[in-house]
Amino acid sequence: MQRIRHLWSEGALLAPAVILLLVFVIAPFFLSGYLSFTNERLIPRPVPSQWVGWRNYSRVLTDPDFWQAVRNTFYFTLMVVPFQCAISLGAALLLNKKLAGLTFFRSVAMLPLLAPITVIIAIWAALYQVPNGFFNTAVNLVTRDDRIVDFLGSRDLAMPAIVLLSAWASFPFQMLIYLAGLQEIPEDRYEAATLEGANAWQQFKAITWPGLINVNIFVLIITTVQAFKLFTQINILTKGGPLGSTNTIINYMFVNGYSEGRIGFASAVSVLFFILVAVIAVIQRLVFKNENE
Repeated sequence: MQRIRHLWSEGALLAPAVILLLVFVIAPFFLSGYLSFTNERLIPRPVPSQWVGWRNYSRVLTDPDFWQAVRNTFYFTLMVVPFQCAISLGAALLLNKKLAGLTFFRSVAMLPLLAPITVIIAIWAALYQVPNGFFNTAVNLVTRDDRIVDFLGSRDLAMPAIVLLSAWASFPFQMLIYLAGLQEIPEDRYEAATLEGANAWQQFKAITWPGLINVNIFVLIITTVQAFKLFTQINILTKGGPLGSTNTIINYMFVNGYSEGRIGFASAVSVLFFILVAVIAVIQRLVFKNENE
């Protein structure tokens, strides 16, 4: 009887989280899967929605704009993930040392995480502004001419500009994870290495990096998933332009689902996107697990 009471109490504690998961994650996923096989529209039509089978998937997979969005998403991910992980780890290493004013510097490093993404985007839009933004002013000072660079209006520079913004906006989260991992490494290992004459780089290779293997796996997976979900920066700054050079899968889905009202088509994109991200996350986990073993 006591065991049954424990089960009921544990079930009562888990129930709110399970209900939220069902309502906001599992149910929408299955609904999206169902809608992907229909010609559902955002604004209902006099004619009821019909079952169209695999037609939406066929149209998605044969649409050049979709494949451009896939390439752009991978391009962004391949640039932002190593860059963001590197600056997060670097910041964590610096803030893990016993320095004067450490609390202040940690608070400053956390500012991007505390500010709303729309505020951060507005600040960076001002930095990229043509012709008097900070970056254009810096270019003029370095080159000593009146050259104007349209960072967000250039096909070659728009995505790198988004990468820089996104990495700065998100790195504190990964930095906190790295800080937690660094504090789990016993201090006596570093003391022993110092006594043996190991320098900072040798200590990092022999102690810090191996001690962060599991943290690296976690950070890499969440950063990759986060990168694949790129949308807000694109929607506010470039709308997928210029000439589709910053159009991503999520933006492509949004345009088709809400701007054009093709809910069935956009649902097919969302299902394909879910499968893609899940496969990449599993591959990353398996690769790092094998390396760890």
